[in-house]
Amino acid sequence: MTLEIIRDTLAWWFLVFCLAHDWTYRFHSRWFKVPVEAFDEMHYGGMGFFLMGIVLFNLVPYLALRIAG
Repeated sequence: MTLEIIRDTLAWWFLVFCLAHDWTYRFHSRWFKVPVEAFDEMHYGGMGFFLMGIVLFNLVPYLALRIAG
């Protein structure tokens, strides 16, 4: 996974969340009865979790290999 793919994925997710928030909420609330505040928290938490996962599983091993080698 390249840095460009990560950046594009997070940018797309953020833009859809900001520009189509009401539509996305209505779409998901058909199946899940979630308040708007919890919906927002889940999306921001998901973005943060995705970013931390990229850092943890890609950047940290890369730095460790650079230091060791």
